[in-house]
Amino acid sequence: MNLFLGVDAGGSKTYSLLVNEKGEALGRGASGNGNHQIDPLQAEKNIASACKQALDEAGVSPEDLTYTYFGLAGADREPDYKVLRPMIAKLGFPRYSIACDTMIAMRAGTKSPFGAVVISGTGFNAAARNRAGEELLYGGFGFLFGDGQGSGRDMANFAFRSAIRAWDGRGAKTVLSEIVPKAAGFESVPQMLDAALDDNYRPPLDLAKLIFEAADMGDEVAIDILTEQGSEHGNAVAALIKRLGMQDDDFEVVLGGSILAKSQNTTMVDALEETVKRTAPKVKVTRITMEPVAGAVLSAMDCANYEASPDVMNNLREISFSELKGDIEQ
Repeated sequence: MNLFLGVDAGGSKTYSLLVNEKGEALGRGASGNGNHQIDPLQAEKNIASACKQALDEAGVSPEDLTYTYFGLAGADREPDYKVLRPMIAKLGFPRYSIACDTMIAMRAGTKSPFGAVVISGTGFNAAARNRAGEELLYGGFGFLFGDGQGSGRDMANFAFRSAIRAWDGRGAKTVLSEIVPKAAGFESVPQMLDAALDDNYRPPLDLAKLIFEAADMGDEVAIDILTEQGSEHGNAVAALIKRLGMQDDDFEVVLGGSILAKSQNTTMVDALEETVKRTAPKVKVTRITMEPVAGAVLSAMDCANYEASPDVMNNLREISFSELKGDIEQ
C-alpha cells in the first residue's frame, strides 16, 4: 500500500497529514512555528513533533512511506535551503522533497501538478510551476524588493492613509474617513492622526477589511485601491507565466490568504483575473479548496508519479484540522 506524508510548516503553526493511496487520513499532527527564519531550533523541533504525531497515529515509520513532501515557510532562497536540507535530513525520511509553502498552497487549489498561485494575507507571495516542473517564486520581501502592495498590512495602511488624505483635502472624499477612526477606537481623524504622531499608534491589520466594506458601499477610493492592487497581483503572476513559457497553457491560478481567498467583494479578484488573462487567456482563477497540508500530500503523490483520482481529491477536501488547533505548541 502506498503511504504519503505532507507537511505544512508556517510561522504560527505546523500541520502534518499521512494518508493512504485513497487519500484517507491515517495520521495527523499539529505543532507551532515551523519557519526557520523566525527560530531555527524551534522550527526543527516543531516539524519533527508534527511528523512524529502523524507517524505514531498511523502506526508506521518513515521507511514505510512512499514519499514525503515538506512545504516550508521561509524556503525562499539558497541560503534558506542550506539550513533546511540538513534539518529535514535529520528526520530520517528516505524519499522526500522540500519546497516553499507557497507551492503546496497552489497544489491545494489545482487539479494538476502545475499552475500558479497568489497568496495575499498578512504578506504577499506569488509562485508558478510549468508542465516541466520548473518553479519560480516572487514576493515576500517587501515593497523595496519589487513586491506589489495589496497584502493585509498594505491594505490597512491604505485605509489609514486614505482617511487622512480625505480629511485634510489632499485626497478624494471617502467613507473611510468616517469608518476608519471609529474602527480604530478614535472619535475623529484628527484624534487618530495625533495618536500616530505623538504616541506611535500604527493601524492594526484588521483595518484592511474596511477597504472591502467601503467598496461594497460604492466608495470610489476603495474601489480604485482594490482595482490597482488586484492588477499588481495579476502582474506578478503574469511575469512568472511569461518566464516559465506558460502563456498558451490551460491551468489554474489559485488564490490564497485572507485578502484574496476569503473576501466576498470581487473587485480585487476581477482586476487580477483580467490582468493575468491578457498574458494567458486560457487560465482559470480559483480558490484553495482544501487544507494547504493536503496540497503537500498531493505534491508527495506527484513526486511518486501517483495520479490522484477524483475520489482522492474529494477525500482530501474533507480532511479538517480545526479540532487540532488547540494542541499547537508555541
